[in-house]
Amino acid sequence: MFDFDAFREILATIRKNKLRTILTGFSVSWGIFMLITLLSAGNGFRNGVTSNFSDRAKNSITIWPGWTSIPYKGMPSNRQIKFDDKDYNLIKNRIPGVEYVSPRISRSTTITYNKEYGSWQLNGVAEDYQYIRNIKVEKGQGRFLNEMDIKRRRKVIVISTEIQKILFKEDDAIGKYVTADGLAYQVIGVYDNKNQYMNNPPAYIPFTTAQMLYNNGWGFSQIDFTINGLKTIESNKAFIETLRARIGSIHIFDPKDQSALHIYNQAEFVEQTEDMFNSINLFLKVISVAMLILGIIGVGNIMLITVNERTQEIGIRKAIGASPISILKMIIFESLFITSIAGYIGLAFGLALSELLNAITEKASSGGGPSILKNPTVDMGTAITACAIVIVAGVAAGLIPALKAVKVRPIEAMRTE
Repeated sequence: MFDFDAFREILATIRKNKLRTILTGFSVSWGIFMLITLLSAGNGFRNGVTSNFSDRAKNSITIWPGWTSIPYKGMPSNRQIKFDDKDYNLIKNRIPGVEYVSPRISRSTTITYNKEYGSWQLNGVAEDYQYIRNIKVEKGQGRFLNEMDIKRRRKVIVISTEIQKILFKEDDAIGKYVTADGLAYQVIGVYDNKNQYMNNPPAYIPFTTAQMLYNNGWGFSQIDFTINGLKTIESNKAFIETLRARIGSIHIFDPKDQSALHIYNQAEFVEQTEDMFNSINLFLKVISVAMLILGIIGVGNIMLITVNERTQEIGIRKAIGASPISILKMIIFESLFITSIAGYIGLAFGLALSELLNAITEKASSGGGPSILKNPTVDMGTAITACAIVIVAGVAAGLIPALKAVKVRPIEAMRTE
């Protein structure tokens, strides 16, 4: 049952010591506020950086050939490596864990429609490429390349929303023909490039068509694929070593020759980034907890001063029959009241600031493009847990002064000045 007299007594004590109470509460509020703010900033920074990876699958790998730098098994150095169907079949059919795979042939070209034109990259890819690079064609905007486009070497093209705006203005592009390098391509799809963080989003045609037009019907410049089951940096490194060895056996180059085969492993980079942010978040949590501890210590010290100042009052209470439990409750409730109110004030200001930052970053990034800060908010469970810890710590902070108050002897307390 709520003890109104005890509550009124706590308020009277607080009014009597306004400055001391405000400073005590501020230390707790500041600790909670900084905890929420630092965790929100850490989450926002993590979300901002990882969102910049959203234009390709997190488990994607890109490989492209180079030039050998050392002799190997009778083969000379400075030898150019070229990818062909053997490399594609190796990755697609003989490496466990590969999910999607696509060759790639890239060419910079001018794409025109009537009197409108612009310079873009034309990428010849397979149907799996949409999953490797997270390419999304919205409903009503056509489709991406399919298997029949590849097999029949169709002259079809998938363009970005940026290309559509430049070439077609407000008109529908689906079914119309654009020209690139003197050849007409039918537009079969328009993909949304708002998450494609590049200055000039490319257009896509079947890689078999690109082979015939630009590679004499043979080979390709890169291979992109996704791999499942690599959960650690160590497993990624082991896989890359195996991949180098297997491709090296096809083209007869030393697997340790880094210039013969170039590899970009998105999965390993993401794992390294996650490890970095986990360390940053741990550091932020340590700082925040340290500030909370300092605040709680401040509460304990203030309550200890309060007990010393009220020694005579406590002695009189005990002399007229106050029980040790009532003395204990009086000190603990005062500590609990201060830490609870101050903690929730800090929580409210911290959440308000995180929501404000979230609104600002969303408005700033509404036009698309990379962002260093995204959704800088903190989980409500974490926020409530932090407040609960502060309240429990507030009780613990008031416990030692309360026990001291209980041990006060009435006769000695009456002689205290």
